[in-house]
Amino acid sequence: MKTIGFIGIGKMGLPMVQNLIKNGRKVVIFDTNTEVLKKMSSNPNCATVSNPKNVLDYTNELITMLPENSHVKSVYFGKHGLFESKNLADSLLIDCSTVQPQLALEIYNEFQKKDASTVDAPVSGGVKGAEAGSLTFMVGCDETKAKQIDPILKLMGKTIVYCGKHGHGLVAKLCNNMLLGTLMAGTSEALLLGQRLGLDPKLLTKIINISSGRNWCSELYNPVPGVQDQVPSSNGYSGGFSTKLMKKDLSLAHDASGGNVELPISSKVLEIYKEVLEMGNKAEDKDFSYVFQYLKNKKK
Repeated sequence: MKTIGFIGIGKMGLPMVQNLIKNGRKVVIFDTNTEVLKKMSSNPNCATVSNPKNVLDYTNELITMLPENSHVKSVYFGKHGLFESKNLADSLLIDCSTVQPQLALEIYNEFQKKDASTVDAPVSGGVKGAEAGSLTFMVGCDETKAKQIDPILKLMGKTIVYCGKHGHGLVAKLCNNMLLGTLMAGTSEALLLGQRLGLDPKLLTKIINISSGRNWCSELYNPVPGVQDQVPSSNGYSGGFSTKLMKKDLSLAHDASGGNVELPISSKVLEIYKEVLEMGNKAEDKDFSYVFQYLKNKKK
């Protein structure tokens, strides 16, 4: 039974690790949350270590899934980080975190000096996709490495798209999420207008979904409570993709542009999500469709 390393056992990382085990792999894991490590250590196919570097004592294949740029930098370059390992030669390090494309390039350039292969492979599908093993991976390299990468990623997902160059997986992810945030804000605004003018939101949703305004948010992830079952808006906006993470991804997209591209529409959406986070009521942890409630309660 082959062993895979995994660093970052959070909302996304935990179900990804569980799918690796379910699909016949042993795992060696690290996380700063010792309670998670303690819980996972009861599984006979899961071993834990005390720092990132030690993961590579047990395997030359490693996945990271971390929240922010700072966490990725710490794991890869910090004290007891992966760069300190003496076992980097011929290793494959796959970072599924959503961070700056430039950071992926920095990791690639530095680890190449130690004969280690690194790729950025951010995901789409959210927690539900991670639990179902149906994630989409956007991989920052060409398909020449597919024979090495595909068998690992297919244990956790269904779709793998090779984006050509290092960092381009992250470019694709940030462009997608920038559009997603914009679509959710626009869909929420349209549904709110219809509701305020006396139109039932279920009826308006039906009309939108057979018309030119149809989009993923209106069809599969409606932001109005009660319009669709089993979506966050009908469950107190719990679960799903948090407003905090949407704001983070919008910020990353704008930072990545480097001022070379004007982004007036998503700039406004970014400002809206910043204001959503200031609403209180733990808005930062609520699903990003909570922007509907922000618009609904916004004063003139």
